[in-house]
Amino acid sequence: MKRDQYMGLDVHQATTVVCVLNAEGKIVLETVVATEARALIRLVSSFSGPLHVSFEETTQSAWLNEVIRSFVSEVVVCDPRRAQRLREGSKGDKQDARQLAELLRQGLLRGVYHGHHRTRTLKQLVRSYQTLSGDVQRTMLRIKALYREIGISTSGRGVYQLGQRDQWLARLEEPGRRQRAQWLYAQLHHLQPLRREAKRMMVAESRKHPASAVLETIPQLGAVRVAVLIATIDTPFRFRTRHQLWSYCGLAVVTHMSAEYEIQEGRPVRRRKPIATRGLNRNCNHRMKEIFIGAATGGSHREPYRSYLEGLEKRGIRREMARLTLARKIVAITLKIWKKGEPFDPKKLNSAT
Repeated sequence: MKRDQYMGLDVHQATTVVCVLNAEGKIVLETVVATEARALIRLVSSFSGPLHVSFEETTQSAWLNEVIRSFVSEVVVCDPRRAQRLREGSKGDKQDARQLAELLRQGLLRGVYHGHHRTRTLKQLVRSYQTLSGDVQRTMLRIKALYREIGISTSGRGVYQLGQRDQWLARLEEPGRRQRAQWLYAQLHHLQPLRREAKRMMVAESRKHPASAVLETIPQLGAVRVAVLIATIDTPFRFRTRHQLWSYCGLAVVTHMSAEYEIQEGRPVRRRKPIATRGLNRNCNHRMKEIFIGAATGGSHREPYRSYLEGLEKRGIRREMARLTLARKIVAITLKIWKKGEPFDPKKLNSAT
């Protein structure tokens, strides 16, 4: 019977450093190959028996996962932050590959989820839309900063309007500053149509997925948020319970405790009030957190969420905590509706989800 072998890959743009360990942790192979599909397939195909491979989540990880996963027994694309915490000693390409292989052999690595083929196009369109949105926002902030630097108030959106640009440019007496403003306006003029086109294509692609029609029935989850949801989560069955999705979205409450016990009459006894701090988990998908916090904030003044919030506040819950509870409620509703394929029913908002 052939024993398992464990391969760690330290992937770079041009080369990949490889270390292979056997079941006892002894080095079987250390080498460097080109970061090319043929070279990597030839490498993993040269091993007989079960081969487990690990590398960190990077720019090339999705491509590399597709290239080699059909030639090996297991591929673990690990979280680089978690792997970094587990490492010790000197850092170098060979050491990194060796430690990845050792952590994989010990079962200490946690895989990063990679989605299905059916959402690949949507993922790229969502990334394009978010990139263009960020570029538009940065350009707008730079335009306002030009005026604020010389004490000109720029409240509202009039400074961006095409019909008012000549008036705003006339207020810039310095030639160099005026030229900067003209270039920024030209940049904004080209970015805004691109963003609108990216949004249109993203929403059209999102609505090809059956879940889109169901998820858009949830108040405050419009076409854009639903598109980002589908592209990011891919399938709701990744999460067995709502608690797992809360953690993924950064809405899980974590407690840090210390000095829980004291000695009374010679015996350790748990303190009635140990030192503890509570907060939301930080290791999360910030895109998802922004979606659900935004949905709760936007829906706090509209039905059906307003009545739900008022009910929480009547029970003595602070406004900010009630809004957090509403965000968690929307997450739970989203997961349930997505799994069952049923439209949103406001009558069930106060029921257990």
